[in-house]
Amino acid sequence: MSAYFIPIQTAFIAFILLGFVLVIPWLIYSYRKYGFLSLWASIVAYSFMYYMLSALFLVLLPLPESRNTCAYQSADTVYYSLIPFSFVTDTLKDGAIVLSNPATYMQIFKQSAFWQAAFNFLLLLPFGVYLRYFWQDKRYWKKAFGFGFALSLFYEITQVTGIYGIYNCPYRIFDVDDLMLNSTGALAGYWIGPIILALFPSKKTLLAKKAKIESSRLVPPLSQLLAVWVDYFLIQAVWLVTIGLFSSNDVMEMVYTTVGFLVVYFVLPLLWGGQTVGTRLLRFRLAGPQGEVPSWKALLKRTFALYLPWGISAFIGILSRVEIEMDSALYPIHVWMTVVLFACMAIMVAVLCLHVLLVLLKKGERTFYFDAAADIVPSKK
Repeated sequence: MSAYFIPIQTAFIAFILLGFVLVIPWLIYSYRKYGFLSLWASIVAYSFMYYMLSALFLVLLPLPESRNTCAYQSADTVYYSLIPFSFVTDTLKDGAIVLSNPATYMQIFKQSAFWQAAFNFLLLLPFGVYLRYFWQDKRYWKKAFGFGFALSLFYEITQVTGIYGIYNCPYRIFDVDDLMLNSTGALAGYWIGPIILALFPSKKTLLAKKAKIESSRLVPPLSQLLAVWVDYFLIQAVWLVTIGLFSSNDVMEMVYTTVGFLVVYFVLPLLWGGQTVGTRLLRFRLAGPQGEVPSWKALLKRTFALYLPWGISAFIGILSRVEIEMDSALYPIHVWMTVVLFACMAIMVAVLCLHVLLVLLKKGERTFYFDAAADIVPSKK
């Protein structure tokens, strides 16, 4: 069982890391496509990612201990099997199963060749089910078979090339039976997909909710937060690829980020009619109480409200890194000031988290503090 457990465990670790990296891009994609965060669509997307990782690692793992795999193989090693239905003759070759004697048929479950063939059939069966969910229509069964064949061919080529040259000799063979069984499994999954998918919410339900959301002018709170995060990420990314590559000066970073806040949250909305990079990406804009473009005073208030928590935390961080000798008369004052400042920051973070949670739970009935302070209303274009 370790031959299966190790690849699945490895896939789970890779899935956790990859899923964490992709959570923000997925949220942005979900809001752009549907206008809301669908739990069911997220489950489908993430489970598909985990399945694809598991299938890939089941095919490739365990890896050889050395790149020089040729050293462990004889010179006449054959790296391919091009005779179709070899798994049938391999299952029957030891004589335990006699076709004329039904009593021996149960012996098939003791044959490793049978279980290997069953594994290859089942490997891409979920792939077919996912394709049926994505495409819906049964008339695409040929396309599903072609995709299953292409994916299986990718696996076989990856194996026979030693993962494209990483290993100097293949450590698994190219098997035409695997191609047939994988492709047939994908096709079977596509045909039985409706039976399995009937147990879960349909894609039509998701699209119906999308239409309802689009008819409303309400911008979901999580979409608003994503837009703010995208704008902040832009500021930090520009810092990292410019001055941040050559300097780690905290004061310079604070000044640079302050300017970035003014440009991204204040100047750009003035020039773009109430839109930032983040709001453009999430397809909404900032508006005044009557739907008009916000005034510069309102945008400046919003920018200051967004900047204040970051500015306070950055300032506290700079003060905490100030070193004072223990025998200095200012040392006790520095210690107490640091404790007080960190306590204030902890309270500020707790209040902000509670505020965000309340706004998210109210689902748009409440406004985030930075928009409320500026009397700005996020509105769909």
